[in-house]
Amino acid sequence: MSSRERILGRVRRALADLPAGETPLTRDYLREHGRRSVAETVELLAGNLADYRAVVHRTDGEGLAGLIAALLRRRGSASVLVPPGLDPGWLTATGVPRVADRAECTPHELDRVDSVVTGCAVAVAETGTIVLDGSPDQGRRRITLVPDHHICVVRVPAQVVSSVPQALERLDPARPLTWISGPSATSDIELDRVEGVHGPRTLEVVLTSGD
Repeated sequence: MSSRERILGRVRRALADLPAGETPLTRDYLREHGRRSVAETVELLAGNLADYRAVVHRTDGEGLAGLIAALLRRRGSASVLVPPGLDPGWLTATGVPRVADRAECTPHELDRVDSVVTGCAVAVAETGTIVLDGSPDQGRRRITLVPDHHICVVRVPAQVVSSVPQALERLDPARPLTWISGPSATSDIELDRVEGVHGPRTLEVVLTSGD
């Protein structure tokens, strides 16, 4: 018997004495908390990203390539990992050598890459979360977990939603979803925070409009 069958069996047993014609109580969850304008939703996203120690930048379509080039230069990056479907215009202002995402890349090879630039599937304002779904402009999950510096571009307002339920409506559960709330961090029993253990130590989110 599989784990799924065992769980469903427990549910059936728990409902076995339910009177005929009666249905189990269900809880209605809010789809979002409060009503906000589009601009307020974007501001909430930016604030929550910053609370999670992501570095937030803003630009428009014309300034995007220049901003990405500046971020790579400021970081001192000597290489940048590029998903196969990344918009080539995003990197036109930088001469940093590009590393293609190849299936045969080993974790050690990825660890030698200084930065990675990706798009995203959706961004959740209420939780300050970026969701990647493995689309061509995001690449495979591991390319955003091994390099120490991740630049993630979010198109606003098109890719911004208020809540997790709204995000789920846009996502395909069959895809490899990665939910990112700030740079990777963990704390030990004494609450000493260590960053970069399970993913990039530095997450820079670019909110780009008019793109």
